[in-house]
Amino acid sequence: MAVEVVSEGAAAAAEVVVAPETKEVVTAKAAADEAVTLAAVVSKNASFREESNFLDDLKDSERKALAELRAKVEEAIVEGKLFDDGKVEAKKKAPAAAEEIAGEKKYAENAVEEEAAGEKKDAEEKKEEEPVMEEKKEEEQGEEEEPKKEEADEGEKAVAAEEKPAEEAEEEAAVVDTDIALWGVPLLPSKGDDATDVVLLKFLRARDFKAGAAFDMLRKTLQWRKEWKGFAAGTDDEDVGEALPAELADACYLDGADREGHPVCYNALGVFADDSVYKKALGTEEGKARFLRWRVRAMESHVAKLDLRPDGVASLLQVTDLKNSPGPAKKDLRVAMKQVLDLFQDNYPELVARNILINVPFWYYAFSTLFYPFMTQRTKSKFVIARPSKVTETLLKYIPIEAIPVKYGGLKRDDDTEFSAEDSEVTELVVKASSTETIEIEATEGDTTLTWDLTVLGWEVNYKEEFVPSDEGSYTVIVRKGKKMGSSEEAVRNSFRAGETGKVVLTVENLTHRKKKVLFRHKAKSACAKKC
Repeated sequence: MAVEVVSEGAAAAAEVVVAPETKEVVTAKAAADEAVTLAAVVSKNASFREESNFLDDLKDSERKALAELRAKVEEAIVEGKLFDDGKVEAKKKAPAAAEEIAGEKKYAENAVEEEAAGEKKDAEEKKEEEPVMEEKKEEEQGEEEEPKKEEADEGEKAVAAEEKPAEEAEEEAAVVDTDIALWGVPLLPSKGDDATDVVLLKFLRARDFKAGAAFDMLRKTLQWRKEWKGFAAGTDDEDVGEALPAELADACYLDGADREGHPVCYNALGVFADDSVYKKALGTEEGKARFLRWRVRAMESHVAKLDLRPDGVASLLQVTDLKNSPGPAKKDLRVAMKQVLDLFQDNYPELVARNILINVPFWYYAFSTLFYPFMTQRTKSKFVIARPSKVTETLLKYIPIEAIPVKYGGLKRDDDTEFSAEDSEVTELVVKASSTETIEIEATEGDTTLTWDLTVLGWEVNYKEEFVPSDEGSYTVIVRKGKKMGSSEEAVRNSFRAGETGKVVLTVENLTHRKKKVLFRHKAKSACAKKC
């Protein structure tokens, strides 16, 4: 499997994972072997690199496949063949309707002729009557024939009116929608929108640049979007009963961007560890359908944030946190996630640049073999797996430290009023094995507030904070007592108001045999600056 594994080793206490529905028992040794196998495969594969959407950057074979797919889409839309929604059947019914109307027309014409013939016969029988009466009768007959003639003309007009809708029905069946769009991008290539090629390239890449297969995938996606009830009006959660638990708001959300500008989507499966939330979300068939609908809608809202142009950011970076996740024993969650995976892989191709799994529990390495067979090789190549002690280090490869949430070892805090994008320059410091480094933050004038953020990748160090006045006669102030920081510690944020000039000294003591990386930022704000 082409999956990047970031792990501190395969050593772990023996544990047993039982899948109730299969009654299979997997030992920790088997899981460890699986992890080693994953890592070995990764070392032989180049890491996934997102391709360019500019035509000039495509290979000749890729440009040819794109041209072929364009032609297929253009023809299908213009000829109304993109969907099989009954138009062909309507065309077949139109001739039958025309024949029926023609039959009615003929019947009406025969009736008019028979009536005229009968009237002529009556007129001849009455020729022997008195001339005056005959003259009078002829006048009356003339007066009667005029309305009848008009009535016959009206009958022919009615038949013609009946015939016209049949012709219009045939024309209507041939009317096509040239404004068909996907994710807000028009699909008709002749419209000349450069985002169209970006969308088509996603389907081509998902099918290894096989135009026919990509076209079939696109058609199925459009058909699914047309038929799936989750997109229909009147299918909000309120319309189908009890809404999803409020706790699920933290199960899937966007937060910041990675180093390449991709919006980062965080998925936290730990919310399902709460039995009440689990039962409320997935305990019934209605709940499962609502959950799937909610997850697809979330994906739709995330895709709406993308810029589907050749020079735009056209995909997401997805981070899935497995900390406290229920695990394989929760069958309903596993089935629901499998459904989400299938829907996304079939209908949202190439919209995720990379999938990062963090806080991966030990059982995952063994159990993941049940999921990987359902993924394409390309999808597998985008996966990165990180054990708990490597979460921050792994995320830092793709996301700036100031954009990584605090709970994952980064410096990003919700509604942060201290640091903004303009003043959040982060400094990096390496602490060698069995050594100590200090960071000094100066207060150049009295009544100054010093604020700082600091994190150590993997921590496992001794850390303390103190204020050292410039005046040698003043006492050093302990801001934070020395403490051994565990590997799961969040970033430290603290501040100190210095009444006199001096400096805050942050001390990091590394007692391990591995070097440590420290990332920090700071700011100073004097009382004078506050007043100004």
